[in-house]
Amino acid sequence: MQSAFILIIIAVYFGVLMLISYLTSRKGSGNDEFFRANKSSKWYVVAVAMIGTSISGVTFVSVPGMVRNLDMTYMQMVFGFFFGYLVIAYVLLPLYYKLNLTTIYGYLHQRYGPKSYKTGAWFFLISKIVGAAARLYLVAFILQRLVFDSWDVPFVVTVIGIILVIWLYSHKSGIKTIIWTDWLQTILFITALILIVWQVSMRLNLDLGEMVTAISESTHSRIFVFDDWASTQNFFKQFFSGMFITIVMTGLDQDQMQKNLTIRTLKDAQKNVVSYGFAFAPINFLFLSLGVLLLIFAEQNAIVLPEISDEILPVIASQHLGPVVLGIFVVGIVAAAFSSADSALTALTTSFCVDILKMETVSQNKEKEKEDIRTRRIVHLAISALFVLIILLIEAIGSDSIINAIYKLASYTYGPLLGLYFFGLYTKVKPTDNFVPYVAIAAPVICFFVELLMMHFFNYRVGYELLLFNGLITGMGLSAISFRNKKNKNIGI
Repeated sequence: MQSAFILIIIAVYFGVLMLISYLTSRKGSGNDEFFRANKSSKWYVVAVAMIGTSISGVTFVSVPGMVRNLDMTYMQMVFGFFFGYLVIAYVLLPLYYKLNLTTIYGYLHQRYGPKSYKTGAWFFLISKIVGAAARLYLVAFILQRLVFDSWDVPFVVTVIGIILVIWLYSHKSGIKTIIWTDWLQTILFITALILIVWQVSMRLNLDLGEMVTAISESTHSRIFVFDDWASTQNFFKQFFSGMFITIVMTGLDQDQMQKNLTIRTLKDAQKNVVSYGFAFAPINFLFLSLGVLLLIFAEQNAIVLPEISDEILPVIASQHLGPVVLGIFVVGIVAAAFSSADSALTALTTSFCVDILKMETVSQNKEKEKEDIRTRRIVHLAISALFVLIILLIEAIGSDSIINAIYKLASYTYGPLLGLYFFGLYTKVKPTDNFVPYVAIAAPVICFFVELLMMHFFNYRVGYELLLFNGLITGMGLSAISFRNKKNKNIGI
């Protein structure tokens, strides 16, 4: 009965997404619509959609779950996020708009050369497809447990079905459709979060004031860690890591920036980034508060929690809070997951077509445009298939906390991008373009061995600060292969 109930919810939800896809693709499904939404998006619509893109299904289950082991210290990182958004709004966005870019990696071509350009694009493609697949894996895993295991449906069929749904509503108009589906999905998952917090507090017989008191008095309410420099949760490590992770995973990420670049003016795009940057603190605080409430609820009801932290919310929602909460949870996690995955799929298609295949956004030749659209749809389908393969690989490997795995991956793969952009923005020298790919590959390799040595000799566990070190190594490598070059006024550096 529970499985059928969840399946009905998903089917209705899918129908709504297909309706939005139909409405947004009626007036055209060419490359300009797919890549840039005709540069006609409203900043306040994009701001809401961006929240959904950034807060995935992983956040929905991992952030409440991490409270058990890390308390509410994740907020230290969230505070850093906002300052990262300010850098994006007032440093990176002016550059992207000045160059009138379709993908942000076009900057690397103008600053360094074609090899650097392809290097940046490939680092994004590899980083994003693995990170997005990891986010989507968690949702597929939960739906498999809640629904499809009872019907003996293989996990691979579940994964293919989820990817097929996302492909169906995104393949025609791409980012033009995604902005509106993500807008809806953001509203839904925030509503679901609030309703779940309310339902849990009701079962604890707490009014609003009592709920605040219970959370603040919990032993898991700790936010700040100043006294332990070796801890990965130290405030300064978390704050600056959060700031730079935001810069690289949003400002240097085509997936996150593609929606911004659909807004007509720079000023409106900056309003968008700052406004959704503000929204992250209260939303994440609410996720962490839910985590505290779930632990209180489990203790009061003698519930044995699963060993894997990511399973705490799904287990309690499905087994202890009744069908209403279960339905709300399913809507919330599916909305959060789809809003992240559909955006990633569109951005990956855009980057591969524009950066790797050198496809034009608008072609004057009608036959060429038709051919480009056919090629784009093949790429979109191929990347969808690759999603399936990576999710199955992640299932074989497994991970206790997907969100930690994603941030650790970002420290390795986005570090070279951080070094490339900041070196380009704040120095006047020009690296030898042919050597840039070697530097970008060497930096994360060096970081891997440094991490092992720090643990072996000093018992120091490297956290997300690895991203900063990775970017620094990349910058040093670029400096070593550079020659003096006058400032290029044409590209704003």
